[in-house]
Amino acid sequence: MDVLKAIKTRRSFGLVKDEKIDREIIEQILEAGTWAPCHYRTEPWRFFVLEGEGRKKLGEVLEQIAKNNGEEDEIKLEKTRAKPLRAPLIITVAVEPSDHPNALHLEEIGAVYAAIQNMLLAAHSLGLASIWRTGKPTYDPLMKQFFGLSEDGEVLGFLYFGYPKRDMPDGKRKSFEDVTKWIN
Repeated sequence: MDVLKAIKTRRSFGLVKDEKIDREIIEQILEAGTWAPCHYRTEPWRFFVLEGEGRKKLGEVLEQIAKNNGEEDEIKLEKTRAKPLRAPLIITVAVEPSDHPNALHLEEIGAVYAAIQNMLLAAHSLGLASIWRTGKPTYDPLMKQFFGLSEDGEVLGFLYFGYPKRDMPDGKRKSFEDVTKWIN
């Protein structure tokens, strides 16, 4: 798929089939992430592939975070625990900032965000639907602990992947002209 077409047609889409994704496809998505730009070649991204029972472990962490934040309603806790089961594949993406003396923390995070975009575009070109999920639990210390990140590391999102159940809707964006100022 042409990269400009992929950019314009990729959508966040979570309505997916519960169908296993071949390892070869997952590896192509992971590799796409590693080709993101980063200063000083620090490659600060970390990827965690969750399939099958691994998704349930993530659900347990989400449930514990909700309980730690005062949630007691069992129905809400069950919904929270089931969230990772919405797709057959989740790739958790985290940043582990480099100790390179010239590397800036914000640029390390930016590199991982670029890796995430590469991964979403690669998945789209391979016929998968995806959605990048975040929210307060993403940044909770328990999440960092679950994935074995350092004190400086941080989970930046959960990428849910699956084969779409239906066609994805067309997207809408402002014209670039509405958000661009030419300085000559």
